[in-house]
This record gives sequence, C-alpha cells and structure tokens, in this order.
Amino acid sequence: MSEVLSIKSGTLISAEKINGTEVYNMAGEQLGSIEDIVIDKVSGRAIYAVMSFGGLLGIGEKQYPLPWSVLNYDPIKAGYVVNLDKKDLIDAPSFHHSADFQWTSEYGRQLDRHYHAPSFWA
Repeated sequence: MSEVLSIKSGTLISAEKINGTEVYNMAGEQLGSIEDIVIDKVSGRAIYAVMSFGGLLGIGEKQYPLPWSVLNYDPIKAGYVVNLDKKDLIDAPSFHHSADFQWTSEYGRQLDRHYHAPSFWA
C-alpha cells in the first residue's frame, strides 16, 4: 500500500485531494465535482480537470473536461470557481463515463476554443 503524500504548502496539493473537490459558478451554484486531472507527462503541468455533472445518483452523469486555466481556487468555498452557468454546460464538450473515449489533439483544441482558454495544443 502506498503512502499518502503530505504537502505543507499553501499552493501545492496532491491530485488525490483535488478529486472530489466541488466546482461552482460565479453565482455560487454548485456545478459538479472534479473527478480526474489530465496532466502533461512531459512538463508535469495540469492541463485539464474533468468535472462530473448531471444525472441522478450517478446515473446519466457526464464528464466535462475544463481547461485548468479556467479554474480559480476559492479558499472560502474550498472549491474551484468557473465563469460558467449550468446552461453553458449543455453545449460544452463532454463524454459519458462508460464511453470508450479517445483523447485527441483536435478534441483538446475544441475544448480550449469552447472555453476561450489558451491552448496547450498550439
């Protein structure tokens, strides 16, 4: 069994602790929670956070990859805030948890364009 990483920094956090963190919009509404993080294996930078949203009791829930740059950590909420409304997620790129999903550079560019985020794929 592996040991849990203990980090004593105000800005560093292990991925294990980010998973499950709530995501809110600017109005304070909960949109979902972070389910996974996509990291560039060369630079080590977090590029996307995968947020789960929708469904009922986990059924029909979709995953919405968000460019890491659109997330702002709010220590008061102990969660991330994004400038999105729930209705904005209807047209946002997503995938079903059960789907055999293939991440491609074109999919990444589509995400970055949708969220007006600087592209990792440029």
